[in-house]
Amino acid sequence: MGTLMDLFEHMEGDSRGLPLAARMRPRTLDEVEGQDHILGPGRLLRRAIEADRVQSIILYGPPGSGKTSLADVMARVTRRNFARTSGVAANVQILREMLETARMKRSAEGRGTILFIDEIHRFNKAQQDVLLPYVEEGAITLVGATTHNPMFFINAPLTSRSLMFELKPLSKDALMRIMRRALADPRGFGGMKIEPEPGALEHIAEVCEGDARRALNALEIAVLTSASAGDGSIRLTRRTAEESVQKKAVLYDHDEDGHYDTISAFIKSVRGSDPHAAVYWLAKMLYAGEDPRFIARRLVILASEDIGNADPRGLLMATAAMEAAEFVGMPEARIILAQAATYLATAPKSNASYLAIEKAMSDVEQGRTQQVPERLKNIRVRKDGQSGAGDDAYRYPHDYDGHFIMQEYLSESGPRYYEPSHEGYEETIARRMAAWEERCKEQKRSEGLRDGRKHDGDK
Repeated sequence: MGTLMDLFEHMEGDSRGLPLAARMRPRTLDEVEGQDHILGPGRLLRRAIEADRVQSIILYGPPGSGKTSLADVMARVTRRNFARTSGVAANVQILREMLETARMKRSAEGRGTILFIDEIHRFNKAQQDVLLPYVEEGAITLVGATTHNPMFFINAPLTSRSLMFELKPLSKDALMRIMRRALADPRGFGGMKIEPEPGALEHIAEVCEGDARRALNALEIAVLTSASAGDGSIRLTRRTAEESVQKKAVLYDHDEDGHYDTISAFIKSVRGSDPHAAVYWLAKMLYAGEDPRFIARRLVILASEDIGNADPRGLLMATAAMEAAEFVGMPEARIILAQAATYLATAPKSNASYLAIEKAMSDVEQGRTQQVPERLKNIRVRKDGQSGAGDDAYRYPHDYDGHFIMQEYLSESGPRYYEPSHEGYEETIARRMAAWEERCKEQKRSEGLRDGRKHDGDK
């Protein structure tokens, strides 16, 4: 077993006592992984940092997404003074002292201060209010970091004076690049011969759910607890990786058959009205590190495709679950997804809406198109200002009993697209449509008799 001193011989001097995650903080914007939507070439935040023109901003996103790392990069780039504190450590007195120091430096040196406050959501209203006059007068440029939605946890006066940038959970590929850099960089394990077994780093990346700090901590534990071979190399096994993140690997690869087979089993279990199987496949996906948002999106699709109007509340449940899972995050999101999955699994099923749009789309794609009937056209775009006349005039349904009147809405009698089932609420819809059809038949019989009497009179 390699000793800790053997390991530290390969690390940079002053950083030897720091955890790997701290040693491997990005030094440049190019080393910040996974946030191209705000830091890609030409993006606003990147331009502002590179030009040292950063205004007050709030960075928000899940743990390990790079908020503090981004602040460190700003500290390296800026020509302004840079100070930092935390919502956990600073009280009002400490905060006032830092702010007054920033004000004096601005007066004496003509340079402002970037004040980075980690976990700013932990400041109460009084603490947040202390910042306002210093932000307004330019004594400080506030850079706040939080894992919470700033619109709910940061005072409106502060958010209105700040730009807000959301950092996303890091992708598996981004975590892999970060870990490989740590193995090669002298700040990490560069100089040591470490050979990861196939699947070892991938398992850490999958389980750590977009959290770079957690991935690097797991990698560090895995390396420190792996035995050295005779040639001094260290083989990092998948079993060690599993132990380092305290989660056993399951047969589930995100880009190949394991991924598609499991989500297929999950969807088919919900469609097949088996809540027990649905919950099991859900648990397997979440345990393996599947993105909860991906699962939620599939449930939203299923709610319309396989349940539809048999239980219209299914779509409401699925969309609410998607929003709630996004807001709450893991691990609690598992409860929300389980509620949605079991509700949808036990709901009455109908694919009538799905079949209707597929049939209509097929007709349109194959050229069976129809012109808009005159009575249905928008009279505002008609030169003559008319919307049909006589029997061709548009009739407003709300003017008639039952808010229904027979009139053609297609230019010719077309196929029936929506055929409701007799499951759940669609039974009610089917009865309503049948009643409308009977009224149409009665109206046609009545018009036929009237037309017959009219012809008799002509004779």
